[in-house]
Amino acid sequence: MPEQPPYLRIADELRRRIAEHEWTPGDRLPSRAQIAEECGVGENVIRRAQELLISQGALEGRAGSGTYVAAPRQRVRMVRSAAREQPDGSPFRADMKAVGKLGDWESRTEAKVPAPASIAARLGIVEGDLCVRTVYEFLADGKPVQLSTSWEPYDLTAGTVVVLPEGGPYAGVGVVKRMAEIGITVSHAVEQPEPRQANAEEASLLGIQKASLVTHIRRTYYSDQGRPVETADIVVPTALCEIVYEIPISR
Repeated sequence: MPEQPPYLRIADELRRRIAEHEWTPGDRLPSRAQIAEECGVGENVIRRAQELLISQGALEGRAGSGTYVAAPRQRVRMVRSAAREQPDGSPFRADMKAVGKLGDWESRTEAKVPAPASIAARLGIVEGDLCVRTVYEFLADGKPVQLSTSWEPYDLTAGTVVVLPEGGPYAGVGVVKRMAEIGITVSHAVEQPEPRQANAEEASLLGIQKASLVTHIRRTYYSDQGRPVETADIVVPTALCEIVYEIPISR
């Protein structure tokens, strides 16, 4: 097997020293030069190892001060499951209630936004076709824990009471119930999760370090006729949340 890259080996060593309480939350780490000399590697290796641990929430960098052991945070559990689609109310609020937190969100909707190529492909429409785009910031006890940008084909809901996901009599009830109100049965959703680093805007909104690890979920809802009715990009910070998939078993 190929040898482990030096920065990963150093990251493991730093984790061990934190786990064994050589450094505790709030402690400032020795300088990169000092750690590099102790470990027999270059300072760039130490920098990469520390950046990795910062992205994972184990360390935090303070501008002009140094690198510190981060205080442990209680991660919020988010369940991805067919059962989370509630007949009434919000799945997110139900998730938060299950872990003893108050779930809420802030949103901004724009109608008649031309679909970029990537979104058009996911919705099965032509690039430039009009969509309703809604940007969400989800909160647990008032603190941001998840971001989402939702796209719906404008021709699907135009002229109906559900054209605005967060406006009108069906505001905030979720895609499944809103679509049911205009005679569309949502039969299933497909989710594609992948890890990546947060960009500057996401980090600022979520209150995390730039380049911290997040899970990016591409989710698309489909009608029973096979038509995509909504697609969303969901961003969940790894240091704040754990994602659990519940898989039903047919008997």
